[in-house]
Amino acid sequence: MLELYGTIAEESWFDDDITPAQFREELFAGSGPVTVWINSPGGDCIAASQIYTMLMDYRDDVTVKIDGIAASAASVIAMAGTEVLMAPTALIMIHNPATIAMGDHEDMQKAIEMLDEVKESIINAYEIKTSLSRAKLSHLMDAETWMNANKAVELGFADGILEDEKAADIAVPAYAFSRKTVQAALMNKITAKAKPVQKADIPADAQTDTPAGRSVDELKARLNTIKNFI
Repeated sequence: MLELYGTIAEESWFDDDITPAQFREELFAGSGPVTVWINSPGGDCIAASQIYTMLMDYRDDVTVKIDGIAASAASVIAMAGTEVLMAPTALIMIHNPATIAMGDHEDMQKAIEMLDEVKESIINAYEIKTSLSRAKLSHLMDAETWMNANKAVELGFADGILEDEKAADIAVPAYAFSRKTVQAALMNKITAKAKPVQKADIPADAQTDTPAGRSVDELKARLNTIKNFI
């Protein structure tokens, strides 16, 4: 299990930064299927591209579980999951890339062209995962789209929603919520237990002309009265 909790960066400046070098070391420390938990506001898109590529190139299945937020560059990394699952309270956010530029109009134009190419590279990852059109994805990025788990599944950014495995393990009988079935089952059990008393089973000195106990018919009549109040 790997945790991608923090800002994505080429070099680590703070304790919670995730760098490609650090991630590579942890990813290839073992083998077999891997689960990557993500809660990240994003960060450097080039560093995110490196981590995305590592996961795409990984030989075994990669399950991505988003328990907080996968925003910006972190959303790109999430797209590398063989399966992407989100907590019911989690979020994915996608938007256009940004940069800081200085210089004359030629420098500004080059910065714009560079951002256009970065955007197209990000769309590549989203398109592979979601199969949405590039135009649709571009519009979603333009609008800075926030997606809860249901919307992310609807649009193809996620494959499912994390469930409470403890609750799923509780066995519930199929008839538990059918009142008529419960009543029928109860009647059958009572009938099976309330066998008529045979005269031969009663000692001679205890035999009388009055039947001992309640008959099955009496029990059924009583239960039919009770079930009206169930």
